[in-house]
Amino acid sequence: MVRLGIIGCGQIAQQHFANYKNIPDAEVVICADINGATAEASAQKWEVPHWTTDFREILKRDDIDAVDVCLHNNFHMPATVAVLESGKNAYCEKPMAGSYADAAAMLEAANRTGKHLHIQLANIYSNETRAAKELIDLGELGEVFHARSTGFRRRGRPFVDGYGTPTFVQKRFSSGGATYDMGVYHISEILYLLGNPDVNRISGKTYQKMDMDARRRESSGYDVEELALGFVRLAGGLSMDIIEAWAINLGSLEGSSIVGSKGGVRLHPFSFHKSYGNLDIDGAANMGSANFRWRNVEGTGGFYDSSQAHWIAALQGQVPLIPTAEIALNTMLISEGIFLSESLDREVTADEVRAASKSTAVQI
Repeated sequence: MVRLGIIGCGQIAQQHFANYKNIPDAEVVICADINGATAEASAQKWEVPHWTTDFREILKRDDIDAVDVCLHNNFHMPATVAVLESGKNAYCEKPMAGSYADAAAMLEAANRTGKHLHIQLANIYSNETRAAKELIDLGELGEVFHARSTGFRRRGRPFVDGYGTPTFVQKRFSSGGATYDMGVYHISEILYLLGNPDVNRISGKTYQKMDMDARRRESSGYDVEELALGFVRLAGGLSMDIIEAWAINLGSLEGSSIVGSKGGVRLHPFSFHKSYGNLDIDGAANMGSANFRWRNVEGTGGFYDSSQAHWIAALQGQVPLIPTAEIALNTMLISEGIFLSESLDREVTADEVRAASKSTAVQI
């Protein structure tokens, strides 16, 4: 049994509680939130025996194996580093932090303490991603050379479009908008499938142009981007283009994709494209039967059903931990590179991003 504490009992934490509830070998024994009523309500709802308003009480306990950090972006680094330095393994919500500098500090703390650090990169565990990886590993795409990372909402900006809280659209809490909210999932998914190559150069552009309710604009303090675009040159001659939209006047965007010299794959919805002689073949796949065989023939069970399921299995030594911290750090480098490129109005190098990155952490 892996015994856990959860820091932060807000909206995203409720999904974490639910996932752990479905994992027989996981037990959440304490949760924390600065709002005592919120912590108590979560403890009652999910049958957690203890709750507190001070997350440090979790770190003092010697019966906790790991701690799950479910706070706003700029709180991730201080809380996660505190968890690691307390001798406990750390799980952190995406994005890894509010800045590349803070994310790098988190990975350094994990390496220094010898504890596991896992970042919530949910798309990695989808059937579609697993199918794409299998095709890539089998050589069915040939030499992979380009990928596209996309995320689409017609009008889905937190708070100003009717859901969530204003903190999601304020830089002082979140550091970014669509890029950090949605882009993290899609960019990290692509990096995982490409083998997490080094980033060389980034060009980016961001926008906040769409109309919104005037009262919500004023009360929200909205100061983040709703549309982000990027082009990334990666090591090994690879490239990636990016579009992430919280709000855009289009009916849809095509899903993320990876192309190679022999074939290509689109992720959501999944499709496989290959040419045989004069025949151009476009195909789908039965994800249900693939998942059944992954679980029961390959014997992976539910170890890849979710980020939390993989985390628990890895802590038990049943599977090696996917290097989500390293993938998430590279994702932060690209994301912050888009913002730096926008501010300088030119392409930037990875080294420039690292040198320019400053901590946005809010101490707690």
